[in-house]
Amino acid sequence: MSAVNASPASRACMQVFVPRDAAALAVGADEVAWALNQALDQALNLTLTRTGSRGLFWLEPLVEVATPQGRVAFGPVELDDVEGLVDALLQAQAGQPVDHPLCLGPIEQLPWLTSQERLTFARMGVIDPLSLSDFESHGGWVGLRRAVTMTRPDLVDEVLASGLRGRGGAAFPAGIKWRTVLQAEGAQKFIACNADEGDSGTFSDRMTLEGDPFMLIEGMAIAALAVGATRGFVYVRSEYPHAQATLERAVQLAEQAGFVGDRVCGSDRAFHIEVRRAAGSYVCGEETAMLESLEGKRGVVRAKPPLPAVAGLFGQPTLVHNVITLASVPVILARGAAFYRDFGVGRSRGTLPFQLAGNVRRGGLVEKAYGVTLRELVEGFGGGTRSGRPIKAIQVGGPLGAYVPASQWDVPLDHEAYTELGLVVGHGGIVVHDDTANLAQLARHAMAFCALESCGKCTPCRIGATRGVEVIDRIRLSQGEAREQQVQLLRELCDTMQHGSLCAMGGMTPYPVLSALNQHPRDFGLPGPD
Repeated sequence: MSAVNASPASRACMQVFVPRDAAALAVGADEVAWALNQALDQALNLTLTRTGSRGLFWLEPLVEVATPQGRVAFGPVELDDVEGLVDALLQAQAGQPVDHPLCLGPIEQLPWLTSQERLTFARMGVIDPLSLSDFESHGGWVGLRRAVTMTRPDLVDEVLASGLRGRGGAAFPAGIKWRTVLQAEGAQKFIACNADEGDSGTFSDRMTLEGDPFMLIEGMAIAALAVGATRGFVYVRSEYPHAQATLERAVQLAEQAGFVGDRVCGSDRAFHIEVRRAAGSYVCGEETAMLESLEGKRGVVRAKPPLPAVAGLFGQPTLVHNVITLASVPVILARGAAFYRDFGVGRSRGTLPFQLAGNVRRGGLVEKAYGVTLRELVEGFGGGTRSGRPIKAIQVGGPLGAYVPASQWDVPLDHEAYTELGLVVGHGGIVVHDDTANLAQLARHAMAFCALESCGKCTPCRIGATRGVEVIDRIRLSQGEAREQQVQLLRELCDTMQHGSLCAMGGMTPYPVLSALNQHPRDFGLPGPD
């Protein structure tokens, strides 16, 4: 009796996985999932699970099927491919050899994944993001259960010993920030998670919120236990509706199961989480502007001191971290500080999810220990440019990060090594440009972006960026001595912005501008090497 004509009771079972990550949805994952359900559910007892993305964006939509040897992947699957995919899925499920052009083989054996160190992203693309049982069966809540048995100082010491640093521009040691909040006096303490991921070429926060939200909830709860906070806020980028909806549902489920709420994981300590939609302002990614926005005010940068750890949200001690910093905490508590510290180089310990974007052949997320090089990431994992043309520039660290020259592509990616070169690792965003890119135009865009997104509080940023656009335009239009004068004016302007701005918005805008000017002067009409 064939599977198609089998009775419902005797039909074979099949488990298929299709991502519901926003990147997969953008290329038709919902349509593929619907078509697979229509094609297979009539022949089989089908279980279709919507997961997060594994980060192999050039293969999305990625379809996986459970087999006796593990999950076998097919991709990228388009709607028109579904009809011809049914037999291949049946063969894979039965453990038979599969002859199909989209078959990638066992997903866990793909070199692109096996050569990573996935600590934070170990569950990404594997589990149903809103399944508590899936999360727990893959190591979830182990760190939180250990945390409730520890004292607050011991929890802080564990994070200090791990070497965890903030996964953002400042890369400040997380344990020191935790200890400051723990020791600060206040009637109420808060955890504020900055999920206002606005840097170009970054998507690790979104992937976490959409693909493994319980991990963030667990990290926030551990941090709350450590510093004595009873309330937490997640400030989610307004352009992330899928992420916000998934996180809100995950918080509800975690509260119902007792992992957060009045009695965290069965303890006598409370911690409640609220999800807030961001204001749509890039500068609200800066911690104090985010706190102003959370208080219902216009997102304007605060002068420091006082630090948010001492007087933050509503004037109370507040622990502010981004998503990946807090999402890194559960594995530290689950496997110990020494385990986490064994990854990385120098003072940069653990792993960072690097995000490959721009003109790159294999764009996506690569989680590697600090110490990997830019060349390994872009040429090895990324496969060079999508256009097939030579790489001209690689911007690291978001829209305000510098363009890293080819002579520095073999420098290990760690915060101290990059700082010595005037570069930033930042949130791990990497944007690739081929030799058709005009760096003068990109430098102008950086100034225009700063002018548009500045909160307006300090003069160097508010006025400097506007003048910067004008000066770059004059450089490109003028000749001879007049051009040299404008170049000198641009350098002086960048120096004022870098050293006089209140926050990194104005202080870092010179990074892409000066790196473009120094490395590619011909794009500005100046003499120099290509």
